[in-house]
Amino acid sequence: MHTRGVNPALAPYQLCYIAGVWAVVFHPEAENELARLAATERVAMLNAVEKLKALGPTLPFPHQSNVQGSTGLRELRPRAGRSRWRGCYGQIGDVFVVAAIGPEAKVDPRGFTRAVRAAATRLAAIEE
Repeated sequence: MHTRGVNPALAPYQLCYIAGVWAVVFHPEAENELARLAATERVAMLNAVEKLKALGPTLPFPHQSNVQGSTGLRELRPRAGRSRWRGCYGQIGDVFVVAAIGPEAKVDPRGFTRAVRAAATRLAAIEE
């Protein structure tokens, strides 16, 4: 069982969920992207985050999947993949960081690629 606190390097990342087993935080820019979603999509994304908090790395497909062509980057799939939005996240130590939110790849390939690149850049900056 995970009982450690949030990594001090992640302290500035405000929207923090610590419950039960796993910690999930939002990068500030991902927090802004979350706020721009329609209310129903925002709720769906936060429900996916709750599942990640509860199950951590054992969260099964279709609720998450590996981002093709990236190392260590995963996508949250709200509504078991039926949402038009994805949360790109990575794990730093014992904490999952939602680093970007963007459109689903088939809905908007360029937008998804932008979100993946942003997530990779944001996660790399945290790890430095």
